[in-house]
Amino acid sequence: MRLARLYQPRNPLFWAFILVNALSSVISYLLHTRDFPVAVILILAGFALGNMVCGIGIAVRLLRDPGPEGGSR
Repeated sequence: MRLARLYQPRNPLFWAFILVNALSSVISYLLHTRDFPVAVILILAGFALGNMVCGIGIAVRLLRDPGPEGGSR
């Protein structure tokens, strides 16, 4: 597996991967800069962990997927 396989701008999974990572960054920023009640912190932390799992799953699929070109480089 090559890490260059992650960059597939024609593959919708690539854009889902970008979106999930951006959402994780926003959640992390909010958790570090704002004072929320404990319940909200736990909910946001749960979303952040779920985002991480989804991001890893998408990354693995991108690394294994031959891509829209149909062949490997």
